Amino acid sequence: MRYKFRSVGLLAWAVALVLVSGPVAVTALADDLGPPVGTKAPDIGTRPDQTGKPRTLADLMGKNGLVLLFFRSADWCPFCKAQLIDVNGGVAEIEKRGYSLAALSYDSPEILAAFTAKRNIAYTLLSDPKSEVIDLYKLRDPQYPPGNRAYGVPRPIIFVLDPDGIIKAKLYEESFKDRPPVTAVISKLDALGGRS
Repeated sequence: MRYKFRSVGLLAWAVALVLVSGPVAVTALADDLGPPVGTKAPDIGTRPDQTGKPRTLADLMGKNGLVLLFFRSADWCPFCKAQLIDVNGGVAEIEKRGYSLAALSYDSPEILAAFTAKRNIAYTLLSDPKSEVIDLYKLRDPQYPPGNRAYGVPRPIIFVLDPDGIIKAKLYEESFKDRPPVTAVISKLDALGGRS
């Protein structure tokens, strides 16, 4: 993982912490994105899926919870497309563990439907065209100004929620070009006791 730091002092502190603590310190820094583990996930309200059907967190939940993935775009982001395809290969294993899977972006339902049809996506894609949920989760990528096609995209992250909506885990990489593979998601579910 690569990290950007705002000051030399913070960089020196982080390097010292990593040298003393090992990889755990890097993970702690990564945990700063989005709502913290152990808190209730913000409600997404009602969002249209790729078929236009309105969906809520409650109706997306599996027996043991929900894997909720935030991604930039299924239309123009090659890293997102690769991640969505990779995750699609693990849907059965995620569901075996009692979890459902949903992914959310600012794409329209039509863009999500086209991607679903082209790539035979077997899970729910949610549309958040005004980035309201993205902002609620404090995930908007600040590097894109209004007018840029990427304005409103989230920083990519995966949340694991329990049936009550409590965030049990977060998986993400510092760069939008790197994504946790579905094998890492499945391993995390196993670590949380998700085998049924």
